[in-house]
Amino acid sequence: MSRAGKFWLVSGLLAVAAMAFRVSWNALRDIASAIGADPTAATVYPLVVDGLMALALVVALVLTDADRKFALRVLAGYTAASLVLNYVHGLVPTLHGGGRTRLAEWAPAHWALVLLASSLPVGSIYFGSDLVAKVLHARPKADKTAQTMMNRSVPDQREPGADEPDWSLGQSPDQTPEPAPTEPVVAPTEPPAEQAPAAPTRKPTAPTAARPRRATGTVPKSARTTRPKRTADDLLAEARSATADWSDAELTADRIREAVRTSAAKARVLRDTLTAERSVPADAESERPALHAVPDPAPADVDGPADETTDSPEEKAS
Repeated sequence: MSRAGKFWLVSGLLAVAAMAFRVSWNALRDIASAIGADPTAATVYPLVVDGLMALALVVALVLTDADRKFALRVLAGYTAASLVLNYVHGLVPTLHGGGRTRLAEWAPAHWALVLLASSLPVGSIYFGSDLVAKVLHARPKADKTAQTMMNRSVPDQREPGADEPDWSLGQSPDQTPEPAPTEPVVAPTEPPAEQAPAAPTRKPTAPTAARPRRATGTVPKSARTTRPKRTADDLLAEARSATADWSDAELTADRIREAVRTSAAKARVLRDTLTAERSVPADAESERPALHAVPDPAPADVDGPADETTDSPEEKAS
């Protein structure tokens, strides 16, 4: 609807409401006089009832959800009360002259009508204050967030347009496909020592609409990085090299487990093996027989080789 159409629609509503208020004015004023109100109070009384109806209607157009339902209930209640009082005013001719009079011949009905007419001003104070407080403390309704869009079913979500690419399940929207190289790749050369390497420049990418990333599920086993399994000989070789400088007191299963990065059970086996290897040389040394000392041969004379036989003194004298 155009702005001019809305203006004339609101103007017509205000005109009808003003005429309806003027028609109900006399009935509510006479009812107020019948229950004992003075002329000034009787004149203001219609504003208390019909004025709160207009206020509740405006509040219902402003508020939302539970507050809007509350405003509509207040509007419906005061509309029903005004209708009852106007109906009683039409049934009792003595009310048209003004002054204090009975609202009904039957006493319980009279008491109920007096209670209704006298409670409307008090209700206007309470409900009017509550409606105004709700309007002052009302917060604007938040827009739909990304989490709300994710909770919607697939048929409710809009299809990606031409300017919004449809990303695959495992691809992030921040990634942009790089074009295939058309020229042969040249091996990078080392820059000279006096020249600092230039910082790599990042190619600007076109801004894309932010979309919530979806869960990609568990990573398949083929894509996981597998750690090579070590055999018992490999673990023993690593343990030997790691504990070569350790003393016997430092050779514990916990330290071996931290150094080799293995389980506690395998660390205990390695500890026992290394302990046994260290104890073998000591046992073999104790069982080895003692070696006898062998004298070195006599050195030869400087002038020549020594004679095999030695001359007796008698031969030297002759």
